[in-house]
Amino acid sequence: MAPARAFWKGYLKLSLVSCPIALYTGTSANERVSFRQINKKTGNRLRQQMVDDVTREPVESEGKGRGYEYAKNAYIPVDDDELDALAVESKHTIEIDSFVPREQIDERYLDSPYYITPDGHLGQDAFAVIREARRGKDMVALGRVVLAKRERVIMLQPWGKGLTATTLRYPYEIRDAKEYFDDIPDLKVEPDMLKLAEWILQSKSIDFDPSQFVDHYEEAVVEMLKKKQAGLPISRKRARARSQDTVNLMEALRGSMAREKSTAAQKRLGQVDGRGEMLLPIAGKKGKRAAAKPAERASARQENAG
Repeated sequence: MAPARAFWKGYLKLSLVSCPIALYTGTSANERVSFRQINKKTGNRLRQQMVDDVTREPVESEGKGRGYEYAKNAYIPVDDDELDALAVESKHTIEIDSFVPREQIDERYLDSPYYITPDGHLGQDAFAVIREARRGKDMVALGRVVLAKRERVIMLQPWGKGLTATTLRYPYEIRDAKEYFDDIPDLKVEPDMLKLAEWILQSKSIDFDPSQFVDHYEEAVVEMLKKKQAGLPISRKRARARSQDTVNLMEALRGSMAREKSTAAQKRLGQVDGRGEMLLPIAGKKGKRAAAKPAERASARQENAG
């Protein structure tokens, strides 16, 4: 069943074929623990107040505006109606302009994911035709949509019984990699070192499974909140980072290969559970929250500080 509220509703159009659709956000940060700002003395929540940077006088909501800083402390005031006049008219239609091979889209251009479903029973046949026409062809559709007054390029591809839509960044939003990589020296890797490194990479090759990811910081925060709620003492000592001693690169590669072989042998004998250093199984937030204590449930819904 689709979520109760769509982020956007409109039409998906391919040439003369169109159908009503609903767009839903594909990600959520609501499950993360977040905090409110409070008064340390009273424990009461703090409310933010806008203050004039020069006069230090508080400014009410009706006195707030926006401006573009073109020089130090010099601003061009811009009114909302001036921006509204520039906004691209939303036709509430995603019109497919072209189809391109998925492999040709640079990963850096991918922005925010969404889900697209038919909006009601009307047009479900047209939705299915548009969806199935691209399935299995490694091609994605490119179109345009107006979201939050800005026109965005959007990439569409089949996903199960629906479609996924990913907004794409514009070229001016992508930083040039040369600015970061040009100063890296060109080094020739010794063949023996390369073979050892390739063997280690191969030994760690697995199928991608995001359900195995663990947010260790999130878990530590939840555990800390449980202890504080129970009145238990909290350690304020920071964990020490592992020392990175300088070692011979070839010795490090050989030692890594020996360790991987040993771990693989133990797995075959059933002596280890096969979990990697970074990929650890988790029960999932939904299962955890079902039995969460009050402090956990409340904190996970609170807004970010700042």
